[in-house]
Amino acid sequence: MKPKTINTLYWVFTILFAALMIFSSVGGIGPNEQTIEVFNKFLGYPVYFIQFISWAKILGVTAILIPGVNRTVKEWAYAGLFFDLTGAVYSGVAAAGKFDPMMLTLFMWIIPGVLSYYFWKKKVAVQG
Repeated sequence: MKPKTINTLYWVFTILFAALMIFSSVGGIGPNEQTIEVFNKFLGYPVYFIQFISWAKILGVTAILIPGVNRTVKEWAYAGLFFDLTGAVYSGVAAAGKFDPMMLTLFMWIIPGVLSYYFWKKKVAVQG
C-alpha cells in the first residue's frame, strides 16, 4: 500500500473515531439529567466519575489527533479509549444482568478506532 493511501486512511478513521469519542464525552462534562440517569441510576457510576471519564476521553482524542506526539503517549491514548469502550459494554451487561444485542452497536465505535490504530502503526513503519 502506498504511503499516501496509508496516511489518508489513517486520517479518515482517526477523525471518525475522534468524533465518536468526543460525541460520547460531551454530555458527561457537565452532566445533564439524561446523562446522570444512564450513568448514575442505571450503571451506578458517581457523577464525578462521569466527568472524569469524559475529560479523559477528550485528552485521549487530543493525543491521537496531534501529529508528532510521543509514540508511547499515543499507545496509551488508544489503550485508554479502547478500555473505555470495553468498559461500557461490560458495564451495560453487568447492570442489565444479561447481554442485550443492542450492545453490539458499540462495535461501530470500536471498528474505526481499531482501523485508526492499525493505519497509525503502518504509517509509523513506513516513516521509519
